[in-house]
Amino acid sequence: MAADRFNINRQWEHLQAKYVGTGHADTSKFEWAVNQHRDTLASHIGHKDMLAYFAVAENESIGRVRYAMLEKMVQPCGPPPIKEED
Repeated sequence: MAADRFNINRQWEHLQAKYVGTGHADTSKFEWAVNQHRDTLASHIGHKDMLAYFAVAENESIGRVRYAMLEKMVQPCGPPPIKEED
């Protein structure tokens, strides 16, 4: 049992190191939300059908919608909150 638990923890640490979006114990709500928004925007940009759907819904060209989504990826949730020093 203890060996299984150790192995699972090692696998989890490996996933956290490999993929930024999995988070870790020190991940803030803001960082988690930014990762989720960027993943969603990247998925929408990568799927041409979704990009075309958004373009039709917004009555814009596909290129403009793609550019707007790429611009949103810089700060998808706005500026980061000010950190309080202890």
